[in-house]
Amino acid sequence: MADGRRPRRRGQGELEALVLSALRETGAPATAGRVHERLGEDLAYTTVITILTRLLDKGVVTRERAGRSFTWKPVADEAGLAARRMRKVLDAENDREAVLTSFLTALDPADELLLRELLAHPRGEGGD
Repeated sequence: MADGRRPRRRGQGELEALVLSALRETGAPATAGRVHERLGEDLAYTTVITILTRLLDKGVVTRERAGRSFTWKPVADEAGLAARRMRKVLDAENDREAVLTSFLTALDPADELLLRELLAHPRGEGGD
């Protein structure tokens, strides 16, 4: 920085979110170079490659060979990725009933009602 201060160091999760957001914004499978362009000069190209590789290892993105490079794409939208994280947390616990009960009782009334409606009438079945 011009004033001698170092830029704020971001956590891994924040970097992953930035890279994933830039990848989504492209609207199609994109090269790491394209993702890097969308981020501007904010991150080094090698950092973008590292983060994309971590996201690949986590199953959050896929990649396909495109000439001498790869194109990358998210496996799901934001809601799908949030659901995936929730499922991962649930799968890590021994007492699923206790976790789900605690989750349900911690919801605000509007979210609890929405969840009950979704359970009673799942989307994708019949009329939707």
